[in-house]
Amino acid sequence: MTEVVLETKLPGLKFMKKGKVRDLYELNGNVLFVATDRLSAFDVVFKQGIPDKGMVLTKISEYWFKQVADVVPNHIISTDVNAFPELVKFKDQLAGRIMVVKSVKPVMVECIVRGYLSGSGWESYKKDSSICGIKLPGGLVESSKLPEPVFTPTTKAEVGVHDENITFDQMKKQIGEKLAEEIKNTSIRVYLKAAGIAEKKGIIIADTKFEFGIYDNKLMIIDECMTPDSSRFWPKDAYKPGQGQPSYDKQFVRDYLIAIKWNKQPPAPDLPQDIISKTADKYREALKKITG
Repeated sequence: MTEVVLETKLPGLKFMKKGKVRDLYELNGNVLFVATDRLSAFDVVFKQGIPDKGMVLTKISEYWFKQVADVVPNHIISTDVNAFPELVKFKDQLAGRIMVVKSVKPVMVECIVRGYLSGSGWESYKKDSSICGIKLPGGLVESSKLPEPVFTPTTKAEVGVHDENITFDQMKKQIGEKLAEEIKNTSIRVYLKAAGIAEKKGIIIADTKFEFGIYDNKLMIIDECMTPDSSRFWPKDAYKPGQGQPSYDKQFVRDYLIAIKWNKQPPAPDLPQDIISKTADKYREALKKITG
């Protein structure tokens, strides 16, 4: 099995921040994103990692950023470790895991687009037929395809803090009406384009999370893009509304954690080896199906 990378050590580079999954460094005025194999679920980071996960996230993000570049520009400069003399000596740690990106000012909202009714959206719908203040038609079931995608923003929390759903009106008050409208429209356009591409490859993108930033006064999509960490991927040939769906993402881990009745508070429980292995297989399968 591949050696799991849980943290990076890059002496001589200025460390900026440790995220749930990524380590960030300053590099010549730009930012080095290193995708580790760390796993976070319910906003808690686990002691164990998922083999190859960071490489899968990087390759899938790179693929989608290219596919939707005609909708919105992205922050990637390069994913090639050999393009940066300062990084070559760390090649064993970094190969396949890096994105060197522009230093973009992030918009402090996470932007979720839902095309299907699942997860917290389904839980909310069961209460009052709405998600984040958006009224939906009656009679929908778990995993129903929505009449059109809905945009449901959340707060952007630090590690160990839960993101909170907010309404679009709250988002407008937080970041300004014009920017909020642009982000909402862009998010839905990106989702629709990617969902169409994925469906031809046999994958339903049930929902996904985007992050945006401002660079040279222009909106830019940043962080990761439609990975198994930020999206629900369902096999199209197994899709059956009215129940939960098999998936190519970390929902498999979430389902295990719900089954063992974990309280979703740190410390995270240890994961059995078969859960780790099956999760790694699902991530690799997602990479293969999406990027070929």
